[in-house]
Amino acid sequence: MIKTLLIIEDEKLLGSELSRHYRQSGWEVALATNLAEARELLLNKKLEPLLILSDMNLPDGNALDFMEKIKKETGNTDDSKDGKGTTPGKGEVGQLKEQLPTTARMQEVEQRKEQLPRAMPGAIAEWLFLTGYGNVPDSVRALRLGAYDFLEKPCDLDRLDLIVASAARSASIQRRVVDQTKQGHRRYSPDAYVGHSQQAQGMRQLLAKLTQVPFSALIIGGESGTGKGLAARILHYGSSRAQQPMIEVNCAALPRELLESELFGHEPGAFTGAAGRHRGLLEQADGGTLFMDEIGEMPLDLQAKLLKVIEDHKVRRLGGEKEIQVDVQIVAASNRDLEKMSRDGSFRADLYHRLSVFKLILPPLREAVEDLDELVPLFVAEYNAKAGRQVKEIPDAVWNKLKAHYWPGNVRELRNVIERCVLFSEGSTFPGQWLQLPGQLSPEAAQTEQGIWLPLDGSMALDDMDCFIIKTALERADNNLTAAARDLGATRETLRYRVRKYHLKIAD
Repeated sequence: MIKTLLIIEDEKLLGSELSRHYRQSGWEVALATNLAEARELLLNKKLEPLLILSDMNLPDGNALDFMEKIKKETGNTDDSKDGKGTTPGKGEVGQLKEQLPTTARMQEVEQRKEQLPRAMPGAIAEWLFLTGYGNVPDSVRALRLGAYDFLEKPCDLDRLDLIVASAARSASIQRRVVDQTKQGHRRYSPDAYVGHSQQAQGMRQLLAKLTQVPFSALIIGGESGTGKGLAARILHYGSSRAQQPMIEVNCAALPRELLESELFGHEPGAFTGAAGRHRGLLEQADGGTLFMDEIGEMPLDLQAKLLKVIEDHKVRRLGGEKEIQVDVQIVAASNRDLEKMSRDGSFRADLYHRLSVFKLILPPLREAVEDLDELVPLFVAEYNAKAGRQVKEIPDAVWNKLKAHYWPGNVRELRNVIERCVLFSEGSTFPGQWLQLPGQLSPEAAQTEQGIWLPLDGSMALDDMDCFIIKTALERADNNLTAAARDLGATRETLRYRVRKYHLKIAD
């Protein structure tokens, strides 16, 4: 990558010497002798320097005033929450505020262009100042405006080289983060929620609206495999927090003690084995989004601590004495009914009501089977690219089997099925014989009374399996409770209890 350096220096001899030196070091150098020339290069000629090395006092003005104007015009203000700028050498990535792109199809979000900072050339650059008349007020102002460093002339060239190299690394990191944010925004626009069913179209519209409002908390519900993680990423990368971190945690995957430490952090000696300081996920997500999957599995005492953080916007590390200010957008997800759990006492009602500022319930795939028309070719193309396959034709028999399936594991199960079939393909035709995992029942057997096919890949919860088995048995018995109970080897009373539990229909 070519590194561009803009030098603003009215002393021709010094400007020429610096230009020659850094060109020999591999930089592409642009030299301006006054602020008007620098403005012309940055705004009209679209120069995108990685580093700007400027004299403080120039014939047509003060470079600090120029820097402040340029940052405002390019949308790179570098102002932190307390009104102070970044400290020298840190290159605070979290301060960046560049215009986020929008997709062509997402017309509902076009109006956000006027609300977000603009991305213009020079927005992602570090500033270094050289002056022969340094003073404390100027240096303090430079650092508060976000300058990387403030040096007095004459400056030793070796020292300047070290600072230039350090500033270049900082700017490169910032640009890499911005590029990743752009890619994430393109990948996780509302259009990423694929489907032409009424449910999918309504969900895209709702996601687009939510990306435009600065909500503090939101709950995503729905069965396992319906795309709750995808929805959370769409909400993050489509919002004004997109250039801030998105941190994810699965509350069901960690034991209580580890989950507490991961969320809130700890100080050295807070517990046995805590040798150093650890910044918790709530701190790491400051300014961005914390996605808490399976939040229904969180212990009640940790729920109380989380509620306090959300209410006070402050977190205290384990073993710590002071509270740390945090600004975090919470996106909570669960395949369980949190509202019912809050009534039963297994989930804190106050936390539920605080999180449910907005609530998204993702539909299961079986209620939007027509979305298979878009999802299946999308996954086939994805795994063709990954595995170097050339699957292009999907026979009608395969489509019929896909659309007749109950899809208890939803889109996650569909993705696994398509991946397996594409990987085992030997030509351009989709191999229908691999719709089932090796060793399990064939698709034909799954439609008979000999057995029921269930996924054992973690895509289906135990209660969902129970419900699916009972529903299938009732369907095969024409909703006759007695016959279904006999087929399942259960008593009529036991089956009736589960029918009521899962709100299933039976014959009178």
